[in-house]
Amino acid sequence: KSAVLLAGINAPGVTTVVEPQPTRDHTENMLRWFGAEVTVQDTARGRRISLIGRPELVARDVAVPADISSAAFPLVAALLVPGSDVTLKDVGLNPLRAGILTTLREMGAEIAVLGAREEAGEPVADLRVTAGPLKGVTVPAERAPSMIDEYPILAVAAALAEGETRMEGLEELRVKESDRLAAMARGLAAAGVKVEEGPDYLVVTGSGGKPPRGGCTVTVDLDHRIAMAFLVLGLVTEQPVTIDDGDAMATSFPGFAAMMQGLGADIADI
Repeated sequence: KSAVLLAGINAPGVTTVVEPQPTRDHTENMLRWFGAEVTVQDTARGRRISLIGRPELVARDVAVPADISSAAFPLVAALLVPGSDVTLKDVGLNPLRAGILTTLREMGAEIAVLGAREEAGEPVADLRVTAGPLKGVTVPAERAPSMIDEYPILAVAAALAEGETRMEGLEELRVKESDRLAAMARGLAAAGVKVEEGPDYLVVTGSGGKPPRGGCTVTVDLDHRIAMAFLVLGLVTEQPVTIDDGDAMATSFPGFAAMMQGLGADIADI
């Protein structure tokens, strides 16, 4: 979608993209911020996004917010580690990316939105997160596009929740940087968490706040999100959790381990 819209900037006439399901609209917001005329219309076929070509774009300053996909890892850590009270600054809260916040709140998470504002066409705020009990929920398939990268860390939250969490519509996780569905199921089981993996779903039975056993080494398959998810799990297990490749985190969050250590996490190279 983004490639077609960007190409449409230099094409005469109107360039239109129709998407069956709403997807991330950062490109549309940014183009508007620079002066392009972009319209969105809901139709029977899906979202119809139209761009008038050859606009007169204007240079503007851009404040890039913190990525919700990266923020989700310290956010869930703060929910799970007893006594935590953490504020995440300048987090992007684009509604087409905020499915993880909706789901965690359904699970009972205390997440306060502070200083809500708009920057460069994107909603931004600080998030204050305090530790507390979570409960299992069913995450519907239609929510997957708004949180597809957050399922690994959601599965960790589910491991400590009360009851069963069922995540549906996850077939895309099979073709990410790794087969994330299989990687999460394998790692959770190794850590003593009850988990069921289906072709496009994951069911995690939580411990109700009791620390899982841990004491395992998880193969992350070169996947940054699998690596960070299991380091977060290791903060709340009885025995340490080891990942086989910490370098994978550099793909999206090279400072993750150092930031978590600054918050008090016991994460060490071995």
